[in-house]
Amino acid sequence: MPKLEISQSDLCSLIGKKIPIESLKQNILYAKGEIDGVEEDTLKVDLKDSNRPDLWSAEGIAREIKGRVTSKVGLPEYKIKRGNLVVHVDKKVSRVRPLTVCAVVRDLKINKQVLSQMIQLQEKVATTFGRNRKEVAIGVYDFHKIKPPITYTTVQPEGIRFVPLEFKEEMTPKEILERHPKGKEFGHLLSGYNEYPIFIDSANQVLSMPPIINSDHTGKVDEETRDVFIECSGYNFKFLVPALNVIVSALADRGAKIESVKVEYHNKSVMTPDLLPKKAVVDIDYVNKVSGLKLKPKDIVKLLLQARYNPVIKGKRIEVHYPAYRQDIMHPRDVVEDVIISYGYNKVEPLPIKYKTLGKMNEMEEASEKIGRIMSKLGMQEIMSYTLTNKDHLFRKMNVKEEKIVEIENPVSANWNIFRNWMIPSLMEFFSNNQHVKYPQKIFEIGNVVAVDEKQETRTRDIRKLAAAIADSKLGYHDIVAVLDGFMRSWKKKYRLRKTSHSSFIEGRMAEILVDKKTVGVIGEIRPEVLLNWKLEMPVCVFELEIA
Repeated sequence: MPKLEISQSDLCSLIGKKIPIESLKQNILYAKGEIDGVEEDTLKVDLKDSNRPDLWSAEGIAREIKGRVTSKVGLPEYKIKRGNLVVHVDKKVSRVRPLTVCAVVRDLKINKQVLSQMIQLQEKVATTFGRNRKEVAIGVYDFHKIKPPITYTTVQPEGIRFVPLEFKEEMTPKEILERHPKGKEFGHLLSGYNEYPIFIDSANQVLSMPPIINSDHTGKVDEETRDVFIECSGYNFKFLVPALNVIVSALADRGAKIESVKVEYHNKSVMTPDLLPKKAVVDIDYVNKVSGLKLKPKDIVKLLLQARYNPVIKGKRIEVHYPAYRQDIMHPRDVVEDVIISYGYNKVEPLPIKYKTLGKMNEMEEASEKIGRIMSKLGMQEIMSYTLTNKDHLFRKMNVKEEKIVEIENPVSANWNIFRNWMIPSLMEFFSNNQHVKYPQKIFEIGNVVAVDEKQETRTRDIRKLAAAIADSKLGYHDIVAVLDGFMRSWKKKYRLRKTSHSSFIEGRMAEILVDKKTVGVIGEIRPEVLLNWKLEMPVCVFELEIA
């Protein structure tokens, strides 16, 4: 979770009200944070939400507190003046780092605290929200040292020379990746490319080499700087646009003026930033159901105003407009969360349990436990793996075409960004990671997969499954059938096998598992090319079936 250092006096100045430290410790809960330490004027803040980059600065925290402790409520308003700056995006960058969004911010009054927060916010957004600069790299430049227009293009590794930030000598992009500390740290993001991206002005002055380093000439912002040019580069507007909005909103809260920039691509042009409010709708009954409170519509409206929304009651629903710097509102429940935060979690009184009931194990868990005992008696070892995985494991390595699955919109890691829809890849991964262990290896897992189901509120459905696998030098289809047969007999279920085919299994050595004339799973011997994808040398036989 993001950890910040902010000035107490600066924070109170932004709030517009002097607040003693004990009160600040309570008020900072509105920004989902805690004050971990106080050293003179410096507050060490631990924020508990990794999906709210708008809170990762003194400006963002002040914005949230201000709505609760002052009369400044409702949607923050940001005016954008149409600027004259044009950024030309060369078609060449589409092969490397294709997208950018930009802004100009004028009339900044930079002091030590402002500069500290600007640098801290830039780094936190790029590191946490921007996946360590992969999805978002941010550059901030002294605009008066730039000669417009600006071009976003690529150069060869030895194609240009400039002085990187905090260095004294000119270096080529290749030398920066080899010798500069930031080049060594982030050089892997440009690995494998024949040319590297740069921002360059009309006087051939390099602004930066994203996502690595700014130039020392234009990329050094200090207390003398008044106007800045800001760019965010990456691969997806869903990351870039919120990142830029967060930065410019924070500076605008300092009294600076925002100017738009025209970004011209080879096939379109866009004006950025876009700070038009977004819209969502929430049912009044739903707010009370989820919160457990009995709030009147006017009370909900008041609490939403404090959370910096503009709410309007429309019958039994409330239409809310919320700031463009927020990208975390994906479901009505997210709006309800802000209602409860404004109300105060500590003010929610717990209700006594009205009905006395006898606790017992969930039926599915009870069945899973019994199945686990049966499989262990059959000589199989139980494993536990993650429900989260990635497309490479789920599809490419299994020789399967991609299909509709449940994905995480803002994953923390590329290795864990989708929910598995079958379990056999998890067993294959286990074998791949345990080739040093003595064979035969006999494993099973009881766990959930997640299927797309448009009929459900969440549009997903959990399915409990049993999967088993054997890896050994001398192994055949009959070995895994023997395990299935032993399980079915112990479970007292009649079943039959019906020949079928699948791209993960050897043709003629797999079947569907049918119970009560319904297909409940598959069984078979894994194809050699799938084994090679997992770098396995031993044959593998598996089965997978739905417990329900």
